[in-house]
Amino acid sequence: MSSTAVPALDKTFQILDLITDSAQPLTAAHIAKELGLPRSSTHNILQSLLSKHVIYKDADSRFHLGSYLMYWAGKYEQQQGVIQLFKDLIVQYPVLLQHTVTLSKLDLGEVVFLACHEAPAPLGFTFRAGVRVPAVFSATGKAMLSTFSMDNIKSIYATGFPAPITQHGVDNFDDLANELSAIHESRISLDDGQLRDGMYCLGTYIRNASGVAIAGMAVSFLQGEYEIRREEVSAVLIELAEQIEQRLGFIAAH
Repeated sequence: MSSTAVPALDKTFQILDLITDSAQPLTAAHIAKELGLPRSSTHNILQSLLSKHVIYKDADSRFHLGSYLMYWAGKYEQQQGVIQLFKDLIVQYPVLLQHTVTLSKLDLGEVVFLACHEAPAPLGFTFRAGVRVPAVFSATGKAMLSTFSMDNIKSIYATGFPAPITQHGVDNFDDLANELSAIHESRISLDDGQLRDGMYCLGTYIRNASGVAIAGMAVSFLQGEYEIRREEVSAVLIELAEQIEQRLGFIAAH
């Protein structure tokens, strides 16, 4: 493939890789020549990267990696840190190991599953990493949304409330607000068959050192099992969440 046929995003990564690998900062002319790219498109990409602080230009018009990359790196490390803590600490809780326990994050009104401890008995629902579901129907989603204002939540779903997946799904902001209000009292959220008929999930949130809910955890049951185990599991789930929060540097107010 010729260099002129490479999409703009590929050119951007070629430029960033070259700046990263170079022992010395490079000028725009050097970058264009080294990569065989047109000077005009190289200039446009560099200007865009400059405006976002992904790179910066010194007094000699040479380009260096910028501070915005630290933001990306920090977010990546934070996310990976939560996953590792989840895997390391859940083994201390035999009550939870009997069930399917998921870890997820919030992304643009949806929950994205990050990790899962699978129960010995299948639930009939797939919690693979990367699977996305509307946050308003999931226990982890509701838990994380409970830390937001309703105005913020309405702005997330500005194009309209998600269509329910099952007959049990909440379908308006007033009912959602009532659910989130209950979470404020107990720190426990509930998906009562809103993702899948007959499957119940109890959830809670995990906060970072700044007090921001960066992830959620949920325990999944068959409906009959939920009625028997909910109190015990809720207490242990909160205990695990608080332990992860402590490792992340969160200090609870007394």
